[in-house]
Amino acid sequence: MSEPRRYVKPGAFTSRVFNPVVGWLTRRGIRLAGSAVLEVRGRKSGEPRTTPVNPLSLDGERYLLAPRGETEWVRNIRVAGRAALVYGRRREEFTIVEVPDAEKLPIIRAYLKAWAWEVGSFFEGISVKSSDQEVAAVASGFPIFRIVAA
Repeated sequence: MSEPRRYVKPGAFTSRVFNPVVGWLTRRGIRLAGSAVLEVRGRKSGEPRTTPVNPLSLDGERYLLAPRGETEWVRNIRVAGRAALVYGRRREEFTIVEVPDAEKLPIIRAYLKAWAWEVGSFFEGISVKSSDQEVAAVASGFPIFRIVAA
């Protein structure tokens, strides 16, 4: 039997206030601490789906990390294999490569350092101060995608 996938459902404030406001601002070119709007085709509908994300730059690469786990955008991007980041009028198309668990440790650490103030509560028990073993033990619950220019 397969292990259930980790998913942290967003609260009402996140769904109804925070994400819509961040998305609205970002689509108008006002980026909050580097936020972007991810646009990816729905795996069932084929329609464009959008959500605010926090792209991370690390060692010359860029990544998308899903702090809430197996979200709808994660499921959609796995099927589509490509997406776009939207910043105001700028649109950046890209393909993705999913990062294996063995390579996630430095990315999760960097993401926590950059974004814990906003999404730290989704990291259930780990922080920038957690040991490598503690972070590695939960790494599989955090899908990460390398952004590859299209």
